[in-house]
Amino acid sequence: MPDGKTAKPARGRTDWAALRALSEDEIERIAAGDADNPATVDEAEWARGTVGLPPRKTAIHATFDQDVVAFFKQGGRGYQTRMNAVLRRYMEAQIAKKEG
Repeated sequence: MPDGKTAKPARGRTDWAALRALSEDEIERIAAGDADNPATVDEAEWARGTVGLPPRKTAIHATFDQDVVAFFKQGGRGYQTRMNAVLRRYMEAQIAKKEG
């Protein structure tokens, strides 16, 4: 880093002391109420699930309007992934339109 400064390690947002203070029963109760907890998904939902790898990425050189890039960068890290998601959604909509 410039000027002899050293990087500080990133601080997490987990309150480890509060987490350690929870009992197993409290942890189980919290987990059971969490809609994102895979253990709370019923068997029918799992039966509809699919497993697959994400599509392979291809590096390209592309030029975008400055305001478009600035818009996506406002969301922070991962702006290229978000841009890809928008392009993918457009592609899927066009394919669906062709298929009827």
